[in-house]
Amino acid sequence: MGLKGKLIALVEVKCGGFFMHDFLHNNSHHVAIISPRHMNHYQIQEGESVKVGSIVSLSYNEAGQKKFMKQVIEDIDPKKKINSLESH
Repeated sequence: MGLKGKLIALVEVKCGGFFMHDFLHNNSHHVAIISPRHMNHYQIQEGESVKVGSIVSLSYNEAGQKKFMKQVIEDIDPKKKINSLESH
């Protein structure tokens, strides 16, 4: 049994929000290439690239430990540049 709740993160980037939103929707498989120190693996398990209902898995580093997560994309709002994800 895991924790269930809503995690909201604010990440400062040196580019506009439109670029990041567009990048995550069109080139999500490159996330691990851009930041290999933090993100090790990103793969679409079911569905299409960043579509509602798609399941993605990723492995990342947190405090020096490798972690694994599966996420279901629940909602996408292109006007507000928001993606809602549920982690498993």
